[in-house]
Amino acid sequence: MKQLIPGLLYVCLIACMQAQPIHHTVQYEEEDVHIFETYLTHIIPYVSESPETLLKQTALFFLEKPYTANTLEVTDDEMLVVNLREFDCMTFVETVIALAQVARGSRPTFEKFTENLRHIRYRNGIIQDYSSRLHYTTDWLFENEARGALRNLTPTLPGHRTDNREINFMSTNRHLYQHLANDDTMLAKIVAVENNMNKREGFSYLPTAQIIPAQQQIPNMAVVAFTTSISGLDVQHVGFSFWENNRLTFVHASTSTHSVIIDNRTIAEYCEAMRTVTGVIVAKVVL
Repeated sequence: MKQLIPGLLYVCLIACMQAQPIHHTVQYEEEDVHIFETYLTHIIPYVSESPETLLKQTALFFLEKPYTANTLEVTDDEMLVVNLREFDCMTFVETVIALAQVARGSRPTFEKFTENLRHIRYRNGIIQDYSSRLHYTTDWLFENEARGALRNLTPTLPGHRTDNREINFMSTNRHLYQHLANDDTMLAKIVAVENNMNKREGFSYLPTAQIIPAQQQIPNMAVVAFTTSISGLDVQHVGFSFWENNRLTFVHASTSTHSVIIDNRTIAEYCEAMRTVTGVIVAKVVL
């Protein structure tokens, strides 16, 4: 049975948290520390609840926070960027998981949160350069499952299929990425990442038409990655499954409302409405 931190000790840890040293390759603002402290106070009543409840309450803490694209592309040298003020779809998912991990653990400090985030975002948790970040979502899922943070449920869902497409969107669209546009060395490293991914012989996904028949097997607050028909790309959007009033919707940093929302469409309805979405990958978060 997991040992829980008594409430008083938890509050004391919050109070002393700012004294914790942060590695020099982490970029954040003081407001991020304040938001983290506020989150710890918010989450205290839920630390002994189920992982799904902990993830849900963490995600709901950020409702209506603004969506902002390219939140990680703010430095010339690769470093861990922490931004609890605004999110893109992937940084929202990463942040919720990293915070839930720290709330569940025995060391709820900002330093531990950044450590969790680094392990989620970078291959083997090591920041070397731009290519060490897990840019492709299926690569991110693969690496985080390998280290025990996720469990890909898609191969167990009825009606799932395998997409054997070649992954090369970044290398064939280098002009879209500031770190690739004029750097042939970095481009070669990204090509090597893509080649390694392509050796995995595709990825499992649940086609749009199969979501409703299979949805009862999709748990609350699983990572949901929306697969795409865009050439060379695997996934175009991510969020968390969200069961509400017997409807399977999702919570995400939305590009249409420019904020974190619980979508008013079901996952199936969203996939049907999005021209380039082909289905979903579903992965359970392991806390």
